[in-house]
Amino acid sequence: MTGDTALIATPSQTVGPFFHHGLVPHADPMADRFPGGERIRLLVRVTDGDSQPVSDALVEVWQRGVFGRMPTREDGTCEFETVRPGTIPDERVESQAPHISVCLFARGLLRQLHTRIYFAGDPALAEDAALGTVPEERRGTLLASPDPTRPGHWVFDVHLQGERETVFFDV
Repeated sequence: MTGDTALIATPSQTVGPFFHHGLVPHADPMADRFPGGERIRLLVRVTDGDSQPVSDALVEVWQRGVFGRMPTREDGTCEFETVRPGTIPDERVESQAPHISVCLFARGLLRQLHTRIYFAGDPALAEDAALGTVPEERRGTLLASPDPTRPGHWVFDVHLQGERETVFFDV
């Protein structure tokens, strides 16, 4: 400060929404980068605290060093074509159940959110160390469900707030 001039802090800004205007989706099928494996389509649906679609979010998914990035559509969804992951051996901790890492950017957030997509019914879920830290009644928010009308398709719901809020990890 000099003289009578006071410095004012720069206001914080949210992480979006600019994705539909300033970012090109990374839409190559992730499955093409994994030889073999069970090909799946993963629909991610993002809703706010009132269960309304978030049409201007950006969803990044990471799997074994490969990633995909898609903005959500008007209905709050985006889709990825990938392979169903296998169990992940980890020398530092116990094996990890098959999962896909997610990073989510959306309006109103001051920083991105991190979560995981596990697959309902996978027998390795009981052994996953990260999932074991989540209260049992909240683990369902991390599970993708198979679409009964479309074989090979999975649906994962991200609830940003409310009673069904998805579990997010502090990484």
